[in-house]
Amino acid sequence: MPIYDTIITRLLTLHPKRIDLSLDRIQRLLAALGHPERRLPPVIHVAGTNGKGSTVAFTRAILEAAGYRVHVYTSPHLVRFNERFRLAAPMGAPGGGALVGDEALADVLEECERANGSTPITVFEIETAAAFLLFSRQPADFVLLEVGLGGRLDATNVIEKPLACAIAPVSMDHV
Repeated sequence: MPIYDTIITRLLTLHPKRIDLSLDRIQRLLAALGHPERRLPPVIHVAGTNGKGSTVAFTRAILEAAGYRVHVYTSPHLVRFNERFRLAAPMGAPGGGALVGDEALADVLEECERANGSTPITVFEIETAAAFLLFSRQPADFVLLEVGLGGRLDATNVIEKPLACAIAPVSMDHV
């Protein structure tokens, strides 16, 4: 069992719902963390019902092939929670970065948990804040940020001025 599983289990108790659309909680937490979302490299924000993951994957491949370093935040994960957080390769290192390690993920989740205290917040909001902390601490040229389920009230929409936005097809269930 990954070391962050117990943290996520604790975080699930902070809010009675898995989805509760609002920007208030994440804005409060980000303020307590010193606004890491304001220290990110240029953000490409990707929304839609179907095709977000493919759009992010293709964009990442294009940018990395051009020599750029790219952080990626996606959801949900397929196998491991770490898949949601891809860190850009360090300056001068070959390759396209790597998923965040278990220990680093546990550390940043605990940091967000401490900053939040016992105030209600959803796990997606905490993990989004964790992604912003991770990405603000390691240099990169771009962040690819995939919207969750919330449309304009999705926790990722605290990014005030993304470099670009991509909208994949939107199905009736997300209109």
